[in-house]
Amino acid sequence: MHIDQIIQEALRLPAAARFEILDQLMQSLDKPDPEIDRIWGEEAVRRLASVDAGRSQTYSADEVLGQD
Repeated sequence: MHIDQIIQEALRLPAAARFEILDQLMQSLDKPDPEIDRIWGEEAVRRLASVDAGRSQTYSADEVLGQD
């Protein structure tokens, strides 16, 4: 079966079934990567330490969004 045929068949399904297919396809593409999670965790700790030590300037949400 070609991709076009699969899509056409899927489009004939009820919305709930299409959502289930979509959800499972998205989950198959979004696999957690422990190495990336570890690197981001280390970066978060590094950034927090920099803020705590006064080496990083912080901004309020209003400043960031230009609402000051």
